[in-house]
Amino acid sequence: MDGGSTSTTGTTAIPTTKALAKTGLSRWIVSHQAGLFFPLLFGLAWTMHVSSVRFLLNTREKLRWLEVGALCLHALAFPALLVVIVGPWRALLVIVIQKCVGGFYLASVFAPNHKGMPQIEKGQELDFMRSQVLTSRNVRSSPLTDLLYGSLNYQIEHHLFPTMPRCNIRRAHKIVRAYCAELGVPYHETSIYRSYHEILSFLHEVGAPLRQAPA
Repeated sequence: MDGGSTSTTGTTAIPTTKALAKTGLSRWIVSHQAGLFFPLLFGLAWTMHVSSVRFLLNTREKLRWLEVGALCLHALAFPALLVVIVGPWRALLVIVIQKCVGGFYLASVFAPNHKGMPQIEKGQELDFMRSQVLTSRNVRSSPLTDLLYGSLNYQIEHHLFPTMPRCNIRRAHKIVRAYCAELGVPYHETSIYRSYHEILSFLHEVGAPLRQAPA
C-alpha cells in the first residue's frame, strides 16, 4: 500500500453468494451499488431510525420503555418546535435536509473504515488483536481528517481501545502500528481518496455477477 502500510485483501465469495440471492429492486440496487453508493448514503439516518424501532420491538431489556418514551417525545417535540418556529412546510424541509445530510456525513465517516475489508467467517478463529486489526482500515491522519472523522479515522485503534479518549488515540496509533509491524500483522492505512477507491472497486466486483447473470 501507499505510505509503506501493509494491506489485506478481503474475499468477495460470501458477499457475491448473498448478492446472487437478491431479486427484484434489491437485486438491481446491489448490481449497481458502486454507482449508487454516494446517493444511498443520504438514507442512513432513516434506516437507523427503522433499526432502532425494530430493536425496541424485539428486545426484552428492562429499560426499553424508557427509550421508547424518549424516542416518542423526540418524534413529537422536535417537529412541533420547528412548526412553531418556521411553519409546517419549512419544518418538513428542515427535517428532510437534516436527516439526509446528517446520514450522509455519518456514513462517509463509517464507510471507509470497514467496507471492502476481510470479514471473519463462521468457524474462523482469530485472537482479539487480529480480529480488530485485519478487518479495519485507517484513514491516514492529518489535521483535517482528524477533525472531520472525530478521530474515527484511527479505526483500528478505536476497535482495540473503544473507551480511549480522543486526545490519546493519535499517540496510540504510532504504538499499535509499530507493534503490528513487529509481529508481522498487516496494518492497513491509506488516504481518503484511496479508501473510497477500494470501497467502490469492491462493491463493483460484488455486483458484477448480478449484471452478468439473469435474474
